[in-house]
Amino acid sequence: MAEEWIIGKNPVTEALRSGRSINKIMISDQLQKQAAHKIQSLAKENGVTVQQVPKRKIDQLVEGNHQGIAAAVAAYSYSSLEDLFAAAEKKDEPPFFMILDEIEDPHNLGSILRTADAVGVHGIIIPKRRSVGLTAVVAKTSAGAIEYIPVARVTNIAATIEELKERNVWVVGTAADGSEDYREMSADMPLALVIGNEGKGMSRLVKEKCDWTVRLSMKGKVSSLNASVAAGLLMYEVFRKRNPLGE
Repeated sequence: MAEEWIIGKNPVTEALRSGRSINKIMISDQLQKQAAHKIQSLAKENGVTVQQVPKRKIDQLVEGNHQGIAAAVAAYSYSSLEDLFAAAEKKDEPPFFMILDEIEDPHNLGSILRTADAVGVHGIIIPKRRSVGLTAVVAKTSAGAIEYIPVARVTNIAATIEELKERNVWVVGTAADGSEDYREMSADMPLALVIGNEGKGMSRLVKEKCDWTVRLSMKGKVSSLNASVAAGLLMYEVFRKRNPLGE
């Protein structure tokens, strides 16, 4: 696998905690002692080499706000659909997946991963073409959640939806003209929520494959929400219904 860089305190910390294979870590000589000590301690527990270097060296190696910490790792690997079902089975919960239909912005994918981890999503499904993959920017935006949420990369989203339905998973799309308000959505059954492209929404074929669609009611002048915000609202609605107060 090619080498990539994870940058930032939280992403590197979570990579160490998750047991991710890390080749080396570089920390800036300007990093606060407390933050440096925390990373060094975790790295020592995992047998990972830490190098203290001038900040400019990290600046030259990576782009973005690295916060004085960068870890060289093998490129992220993808999970299979079976891995996603296994994650649900391990928790003894009905499957809860997110399907991202051509999401292109790495910040959106990273944010969706972060929320998915918070609410207990068992996995995310993305297409191989016309979609952002698991990049360093996605890892940074996810604040470490990329280490815990399996992501399956499939050749054909429509065909994958058919496979999910054959395995008794209900597939619910999101559209401005959705057949019901998202707050009316049932959530106690095996479920996969579809979020469409930032500009075009769901493709026609994917929309046709969904069992039904939901809409996010809006009172303002803007016609749609950011993809990661819409995904977050839907994920938390499922979380709310699966985890009522007092249970």
